[in-house]
Amino acid sequence: MVAKRNGGRLMNEILSAKKGDKLFLLGNEAVVRGALEGGVKVVSTYPGTPSSEIGDTFYEIYGDAKIYFEFSVNEKVALEVAAAGSISGLRSFVFMKHVGLNVASDSFMSLAYTDVRGGLVVLSADDPAMFSSQNEQDNRWYARLGSALLFEPSNPQEMHDFMKIAFEASEMLHLPVLMRTTTRVAHMRGIIETSDLNITDFKYGEFKRDPKSLVPVPANAYASRKKLIEKLDKAKGVVEDSPLNKVFDFGNEVLVITSGVSFNYVMDVVKQNSIKARVVKLGFSYPFPEQFVLNAMKGIDKILVVEEVDPIMEKEVYALLGKYGLNDKKVFGKLDGTLPLMYEYNPDIVRNAFERVLNREFYKKQSISVSVEPPARPPVFCPGCPHRGAYSGIKRAIKKLGIEAIYPNDIGCYTLAVAPPFNMADYLLSMGSSVGIGHGLSKVTGKRIVSFIGDSTFFHAGIPALLDAVNHGSKLTLVILDNRTTAMTGAQPNPGNAGEKVMSIEAIVKAIGVDFVETVDPYNLRKVEEVAEKALSVDGVSVIITSRPCVLIVDKGKFYYFVEEDKCTGCKVCIEEIACPAMSIKKNGKVVIDETMCTGCAVCVQTCPERAIVPKRREI
Repeated sequence: MVAKRNGGRLMNEILSAKKGDKLFLLGNEAVVRGALEGGVKVVSTYPGTPSSEIGDTFYEIYGDAKIYFEFSVNEKVALEVAAAGSISGLRSFVFMKHVGLNVASDSFMSLAYTDVRGGLVVLSADDPAMFSSQNEQDNRWYARLGSALLFEPSNPQEMHDFMKIAFEASEMLHLPVLMRTTTRVAHMRGIIETSDLNITDFKYGEFKRDPKSLVPVPANAYASRKKLIEKLDKAKGVVEDSPLNKVFDFGNEVLVITSGVSFNYVMDVVKQNSIKARVVKLGFSYPFPEQFVLNAMKGIDKILVVEEVDPIMEKEVYALLGKYGLNDKKVFGKLDGTLPLMYEYNPDIVRNAFERVLNREFYKKQSISVSVEPPARPPVFCPGCPHRGAYSGIKRAIKKLGIEAIYPNDIGCYTLAVAPPFNMADYLLSMGSSVGIGHGLSKVTGKRIVSFIGDSTFFHAGIPALLDAVNHGSKLTLVILDNRTTAMTGAQPNPGNAGEKVMSIEAIVKAIGVDFVETVDPYNLRKVEEVAEKALSVDGVSVIITSRPCVLIVDKGKFYYFVEEDKCTGCKVCIEEIACPAMSIKKNGKVVIDETMCTGCAVCVQTCPERAIVPKRREI
């Protein structure tokens, strides 16, 4: 387990609330209370937005809640920890963002072939419109691929309520439950009514050996496949009567089939415009409840399927109509262009779909036209971010050596180096990909490769790729940006800064076989440049570790920096080299530093050719 932080009032309320109490919670916080009410005993995760607050909340309370909790090194390990809890008879919960399930999928795909003893819930927080992700991915497919039950809550109360039902369903059917949330549901805040919570001491589970069920070698997997089909057949009967699937009947003009956050948009539009619709809400959406949906179709010829990301339920509806020869019904959705194929929905998009289906216009709120476009506000490194000095120093060395380099980058704050003035992110696929891609590019381009990866990401997925690069003799410089936390998702711990035994990045890199390994303070531009020059001259793999805590987890320095205007020539070298948001240009062309934003890192001082940037003691 990891060291516990001090919980606040909200955390105490999550644990102390009695049956019938009402709490104002994020969806991600509500699911924690629901899991505890459901008797969860094993919880694991790797942080990833939009699921991060679930882990943050468990992190605050796991000691008082008397459960086992860990921030695992990656999502695959997290899933395996939860699977171990489940097979030992303990209710277990693992959660991650949508692309995290890709990492965990190797083990996830075998879960249903083994056994579930204690209820096992896997929560995937999808990110339609990619607010904090590299792709738009619909993980409802994983339920079908991995033969898992699929639950889709629409609001915080359902995120709370569905957890207990999910544990019970998982145990009854001996299958994992995939709970799919999305950004809007995860970050929606609402009032939830709590049920009983009985906190008991953590007791070890009991592992009972059964290799035929738990070890899917080909012969065992062959037999397990038959059992899996039988489990799914039983699940098809259970889903037909599930209280999580509901019909809201306002008329028979159109049938709407929806789930998740899309249900909320549908209900807003239907009620606001008095549409005579029959709304089918699927909270338990896989196996697809065929008879439930068929019964809802009776007497209605038009069917509108409203779902975010992929047309999964829409294809189920088409298959249903074909199976039962219902050729008189017309389906509207993504496949015919009634609804967009990409990005998240909103009430306006859903209203437009109703207008097309019913061939009439509905009420539209009057909008105010603004002729002036607001300025773009791209994300940037925070003032004092240690990554700024790392990129600046390495860029200096590359320029000095006259090297034409390629820059594979990775998932984390440092991906922001894709923007000016650094422009040092050339290729990115996934967590840890900078190292594997860097190795590959070194072999196929013959150019010098400089890859960047963070400390948490290195532990997550960078180690095997670095081993491969050393084993195959790459010419690769890997920069590990160690800011002592998992910063982008909210400063969660990782093996390099917390746990029973803290891991040394430098020791791991040396153990892999890297001969050139140097650690440097990224606030020291000259030293970063000097070390980078040596690393770039190595005929093989070299590793630079830049070590400095994230500026958001430490106090500001005793000094801040300001520009002596009479010395400033307006050359803008400081701004053009490091682009610190604490710095701006006055009307007279001189640079000014906002002392309230300045953290005192002094990186800007090292860029000024006129020595016009000087320190001043911060008033306490």
